[in-house]
Amino acid sequence: MRVILVPVADRPECMRALKVAFDIAGKLDANVYGCHIRAHSDSDLSVSADSQSASSIDTKAQDSTASVAAHTLFANIAESQHYSVIKKPKLQAGAVWAEKVGSPDKVLANIGPLADLIIVSRPKNKSSKLAQTFMQASLLNTARPVLVLPQSFKTSPGKCISIAWNQSAEAAQAVSAAMPLLLKADQVNIITCGSEAGIGPKSTQLASYLDAWGVKAKRIKASGTDDAKAILQAYQNINSDLLVMGAYSHSRLRQSIFGGVTDYMLKHANIPIFMLHS
Repeated sequence: MRVILVPVADRPECMRALKVAFDIAGKLDANVYGCHIRAHSDSDLSVSADSQSASSIDTKAQDSTASVAAHTLFANIAESQHYSVIKKPKLQAGAVWAEKVGSPDKVLANIGPLADLIIVSRPKNKSSKLAQTFMQASLLNTARPVLVLPQSFKTSPGKCISIAWNQSAEAAQAVSAAMPLLLKADQVNIITCGSEAGIGPKSTQLASYLDAWGVKAKRIKASGTDDAKAILQAYQNINSDLLVMGAYSHSRLRQSIFGGVTDYMLKHANIPIFMLHS
């Protein structure tokens, strides 16, 4: 991994995401790309020109304040991690800062595909529409791995990584994308549910593949009739701090309705999740 992208605003969850980003970047000698995304100023044709002008000035002032606060947060954390703020990613890792104007889905579709990892926070609740938009846009519009962080966690993830394995191409792609993290982990586990009689590599084959990379993985059979809950329980039983899994949709690929385990994990699992939807 050479470029880790973090959407940045002056919010506590962004501060936590940046700290995780710089922690991972330090281990992998990667650039951290912080990007503040702000919306276009919309004109309201139903109001007078004077009122519209005043509203525009207020909006621009608020945007400027938010941009400065986001940049200050990014620069302070970068400095604390001994990263120099630079204009674009380089071979010698640095902290890249940028500001973009537009909707999160369009901006992330433009910049996200050229990141090796995108880090976002899970929305606090259903009413957190902006956070939901950032998470969905990162997962659906970039075809890049996304690290979804919970609102609170004790330590930076990556020491004990568990892989939710369902023999799918999506899961295999997620494992491949997470390889830099798997190589740095102290412990790696492969969690499976039910029979492995379907099409696709079995967990034994995944273990052999990881072994070829120098990653020793322990296979764990989760028990229970609900796959999502069984995986989460197994994850917690072995004190994992990061779950790697494929993200997918059983219905519309470009919509926010994910299927099965993915949907449950995004809505209910208060854990760091490394996902890839391609």
